[in-house]
Amino acid sequence: MIRLQQRPLLGLLVNPFGKTAKALELNGDLLQITKGRHTRSLLLETVTAAPVVRKGTFGAMLTIAYDSGGDVVLKGAAKADAAAFSETFRNAWICFNRTAFDKDASRFDRIHAGVRALAHPARYPAACQIAPLLNDARALDASLLSKLQPEAIGADAPRRIAIVQQFASDAQTERSKSIAAFVDAELDRWRDFFDTVESQPLTPEQRLSVVVDEDATLVLAGAGSGKTSVITAKAAYLLKAGIREPEEILLLAFAKNAAEEMSERVEARSGVPIVARTFHALAYDIIGIVEGSKPALADHATDDMAFSNLIKQILKDLVHRLSDVSQAIIQFFAHFLVEPKTEWDFKTKHDFYTHMESQDLRTLQGEKVKSYEELQIANWLYENGVEYEYEPIYEHKIPETGRRDYQPDFHLTESGIYIEHFGVRRQKVADGSERLVTAPFVEREPYLAGMEWKRQVHADHETILIETYSYERQEGRLLTGLAEKLAPHVTLKPRPADTIYDQIVELNQVDDFSKLLGTFLRKYKSGGYSLDDCEAKSDRMKLGKRAKAFLDVFAPVFEEYEKRLEGRIDFEDMILRAAHYAETGRYVSPFRHILIDEFQDISQSRARLVKALKAQQPDARIFAVGDDWQSIFRFAGSDIHLMRQFGAEFGGTFDNASGVHRTVDLGRTFRSVDQIAFAARTFVLRNPAQIEKQVIPAGTATEPAINIVAVPRAEDERKLSDVLAALSTGSNTDAKPASVLLLGRYRFNEPRMHELRRRFPQLQISFKTIHASKGLQADHVILLNADSGRIGFPSGIVDDPLLSLVSPEEEAFENAEERRVMYVAMTRAKYTLTLLASHSRPSSFVTELRKDPAYDIAAAPDAEPDVHVCGECGGRLLGVTGKDGRIWYRCEHVQHCGNLLLACPSCGTALPRKAEGMTEVRCGCGASYPSCPDCTDGWLVERKGRYGGFLGCVRYPTCVGKAKIATSKRPTTAKPRRRKRP
Repeated sequence: MIRLQQRPLLGLLVNPFGKTAKALELNGDLLQITKGRHTRSLLLETVTAAPVVRKGTFGAMLTIAYDSGGDVVLKGAAKADAAAFSETFRNAWICFNRTAFDKDASRFDRIHAGVRALAHPARYPAACQIAPLLNDARALDASLLSKLQPEAIGADAPRRIAIVQQFASDAQTERSKSIAAFVDAELDRWRDFFDTVESQPLTPEQRLSVVVDEDATLVLAGAGSGKTSVITAKAAYLLKAGIREPEEILLLAFAKNAAEEMSERVEARSGVPIVARTFHALAYDIIGIVEGSKPALADHATDDMAFSNLIKQILKDLVHRLSDVSQAIIQFFAHFLVEPKTEWDFKTKHDFYTHMESQDLRTLQGEKVKSYEELQIANWLYENGVEYEYEPIYEHKIPETGRRDYQPDFHLTESGIYIEHFGVRRQKVADGSERLVTAPFVEREPYLAGMEWKRQVHADHETILIETYSYERQEGRLLTGLAEKLAPHVTLKPRPADTIYDQIVELNQVDDFSKLLGTFLRKYKSGGYSLDDCEAKSDRMKLGKRAKAFLDVFAPVFEEYEKRLEGRIDFEDMILRAAHYAETGRYVSPFRHILIDEFQDISQSRARLVKALKAQQPDARIFAVGDDWQSIFRFAGSDIHLMRQFGAEFGGTFDNASGVHRTVDLGRTFRSVDQIAFAARTFVLRNPAQIEKQVIPAGTATEPAINIVAVPRAEDERKLSDVLAALSTGSNTDAKPASVLLLGRYRFNEPRMHELRRRFPQLQISFKTIHASKGLQADHVILLNADSGRIGFPSGIVDDPLLSLVSPEEEAFENAEERRVMYVAMTRAKYTLTLLASHSRPSSFVTELRKDPAYDIAAAPDAEPDVHVCGECGGRLLGVTGKDGRIWYRCEHVQHCGNLLLACPSCGTALPRKAEGMTEVRCGCGASYPSCPDCTDGWLVERKGRYGGFLGCVRYPTCVGKAKIATSKRPTTAKPRRRKRP
């Protein structure tokens, strides 16, 4: 113990108010400071510098700095006493720092060595490897290093401490430098391995993906980019580099044959047998280990057809057994099978008609109707046993009006009642009154006039007309109101539920609904959803009554499905049970590297299992190879959200950041030439939610690689034969036969393969659905039936909004999954891709490829139909050959619009059109005609009437536009022959 104090007389001069210390006393590691009557203590560890002694006029002054930013000052001390105290204090302070440093020397040396090793890492500095080092460095810095004073611990220690502190303060930068150093060195070290591990040397991108070894690594492997080579090389590298033992590596694939191929390739490349497994095989093994035996697997687990049949059987049994459930099922089929959209949801006729054509608006009686509200009425009539005809010709002949034969919407055959459904709603006006308004694209005044005309017809002929209105549906009373209006005239005889259901089966409506139910069920189970979850999400998404009606059916179907498992398990149960065992530690995972193929197909339940396995080992890594552009198995439970949010779902943590992962883009394709590769990339990236990737094509096309062939009605076989004949002619008969892959969106698209193979022996022809073609390639690909419609391509039945209830995020982009299906189809082709599309109803995908210059596709001469805009609805007027051999131009929306024009009477092929600002309609052949005063597309031709000749619209009787014959204005061509419909 040593003490220093002011000399009494000097103290009065230099410290009259007691603001500085009167006395200092060092006792071990504690400095006692006396000011006036108060004493406080200061630890040596807070002192930031050795004491400083200065000679003054009134004695010596000693100053000691400490970490709060202040100084301890004592003035008026004897110089010798101050010097002695300072020396003793300095030695104690140095001793204290060195002792503290020596005490944690081994810990510091270990951390220092770890940080130094980052400059030349022997292993990839993954977050899970470096995070413990960072935590130790920061803990030591906080407890010791930040408190040590450089001048107290010697010359070398501060330099070494600075290295550790630099890492602790900027770990992200230091780890990034370490990663770059490791990757450069490792690529060089394993150059020979990368050159020889596969039949062809790995690309730079493939090599990078192998040596990168983050907590979670996602390899974006586009079509034909060699993903199998990457995952094979990764496994072999881990073994050869001594990073992992065989039992620590888990290879996962989705299909059994893919797992077998992976196992064979890894053993061949590494010399070590590693068995790749499917998710289900792994899960089954885990269950067996934990439970001691494996439970029986449900018969339908491995058979999609059996699964679909089971759902259909459950529906049928519920209809026959439970009245309340049967009512819910019938209600869904009758009123919610299709999206309940009406003309009020669209701005143009063309948009409305296009939507209607994508929906199967088929009533329970079997006829197709023209609107959703008509469908509701028709199905209500059928449910209640009211016999009706849809759009029959009115029983009384209407005097010549220029109109088509009058066809009321419905005729009740037993009572003779007619029903007209009017597309009008009520609107409040400024004075408080109401007026009737029509849909956005319907002219109000002519429509209201048509309503009055129909009322007058029934009044004149004394037939009973019941009217229904769109505003009644809007107000939720369309069907109850109809029941009230019919009550005086009709006795309802409700059909039994099983009778209605048998009719639904007869109409083939159960199959698609069963697939929807099956897809929903699998996603519901694998995602761990509840009915409350689905109902809440339905409210958020405003899916309305259709979602409620669906859940009313799904709930009893799911309950019955679970009962019928009878102790057996399906694949969803299998994965979830295994995940639970891994999460709770009942299964102890040996896996420290999990390699997953086709990662874009992962489901919520599979992801849960992977996360549980990874969580068991602190340094476990996930290496996922996939392509979100090829995620096309939503119906089987795959969830593209998991790949798009890869880091958040599977990544590690480092330096207070979560979701740490690495993404490597393979980019290079070994399959498709540039025109196909770039067009496919552009096409799929129209959806901004897809992960952007670069594409390096396999070669350069020397001639157009993508061809679009327009197929006239009933000429599918002929056009396909023409394409195959051209490919056969160009095939080198001395070499291996060119492979031709015919692709269809559905199995029923398959042509007569035996006949095609017999006719074109020079070609190696095969057929696959697009889904089944994944992973395949061919020299030439022909996409069949690229047409629009509910069972066209894009399919109108795949992306049902109801599936969003069991998906983490909704895919807002229209036809999102179908666009990826199209990408898969395009990228099967190496040299040429041919799309066979209906001349009159081409797929919207084909139209996009044809019209958008971004795709750089040179269409074949017959690929672009002679298209004109329909003046009635905004659709397309397409040329067709009628039964009489003449050319007619018909609106593409033939079921709704019916606009029909005969080709120019002069040339017989082209369509006369009216140019802006002109009063005449002109044809490309030079002929001209007076334009019709009443319609957009028509022109006037000479006709005979009871009062002689006149000019009438070529569209008569659809249009009754007319004019007097002016001698100087006669058409430049002869009057056309009597029109015959095609």
